[in-house]
Amino acid sequence: MKQFRFLAFFVAAILMLTACNQSNTPTDTTANTDNIYQFNVVDGNGDTVSLSAFENKVLLVVNTATQCGFTPQYADLQNLYDTYRDRGLEILDFPCNQFGEQAPGTIQEIHAFCTGTFGTTFPQMAKIEVNGEQAIPLYCWLKEKAPFGGFDTTDPRGAYLHAAFLAQDSLYAQNPDIKWNFTKFLIDRQGNVVCRFEPTAKIEEISAAIESLL
Repeated sequence: MKQFRFLAFFVAAILMLTACNQSNTPTDTTANTDNIYQFNVVDGNGDTVSLSAFENKVLLVVNTATQCGFTPQYADLQNLYDTYRDRGLEILDFPCNQFGEQAPGTIQEIHAFCTGTFGTTFPQMAKIEVNGEQAIPLYCWLKEKAPFGGFDTTDPRGAYLHAAFLAQDSLYAQNPDIKWNFTKFLIDRQGNVVCRFEPTAKIEEISAAIESLL
């Protein structure tokens, strides 16, 4: 009788262990939710947009400002959009007033400036914050996936920004926060962050990276 009870217990234990292992084993059908498609944002009209609407697109996500030394990059972004849109590129523009208060005005005023001055046609979202307690979840995730990569100090503006940040904090480069306007994140067709470009990155470098994903 004792042997029978032991055998029954042993069989039950084996069955339970097998069930646990099967439940914990990932399958090929398990969806990867750690991508940009998990986030919702608000567009310039105040409507909520699921980023899953851009699934299978190559995305360039950029925080912008209308009164910055880098503002002419709007023209570069539009050129990229004109060149690659038909091949699957989307550019998502997020105005942000956190850096020198260089994106003042309402979203309507910002939109009118961008379309009137640079002829932009890519999607423009509502004004957001990218750092601090009010940073939207999308940007918290982007910074986690692609920390600060350093300014191009061969560019005088990059050298200036590097010196200014270094004077405030000798370890500033270890902080993943967005440092300035026109920081860009490149996202592949599966919704993964591929790389981060600081405002001083050359447009040719960005264009080549986009081309490699299309």
